[in-house]
Amino acid sequence: MGDLLSRLSLQPVDSSDFEDMLAVRIDAMRPSLERVGRFDLTRSRERLSAGFVVPYMHHIVLDGEQRLGFITLKPEDADALRLDHLYLRTGFQGRGIGEWALRWAKAQAREQKLDIKLTALVQSDANRFYQRHGFVLEGEEGVDLHYRWRVASEAAC
Repeated sequence: MGDLLSRLSLQPVDSSDFEDMLAVRIDAMRPSLERVGRFDLTRSRERLSAGFVVPYMHHIVLDGEQRLGFITLKPEDADALRLDHLYLRTGFQGRGIGEWALRWAKAQAREQKLDIKLTALVQSDANRFYQRHGFVLEGEEGVDLHYRWRVASEAAC
């Protein structure tokens, strides 16, 4: 697995990447959304469109060319960043790539001395992933769970 991680990089997103990124989001989210009866193609498009802020988005890329997913980390409040998207194609989940991307996000937060907030879907496998990486549940709203990672909580992950 270490060899795989050494072959990863982040690349900038372009506005013309929207459709490809929507396909990644649908691939990654569909099982969880179907579990809670919330899968809807139109809503998926609207949710990604609302958070499609190119300067804060990065493709997760293998060997400089194969796009495996994407991550969005953008300003939220005076004291936090928002991890708005972290999606991987289903064939690449569970291989340490999400953890690799999360380490990058935490390094950005540490550099700026900001916490990270995120929202995950109830009954999603992502909840265990984020809890395992130090995110603490702060509240819930409908089918959304709100988490926060505090920059002061970890010295260097």
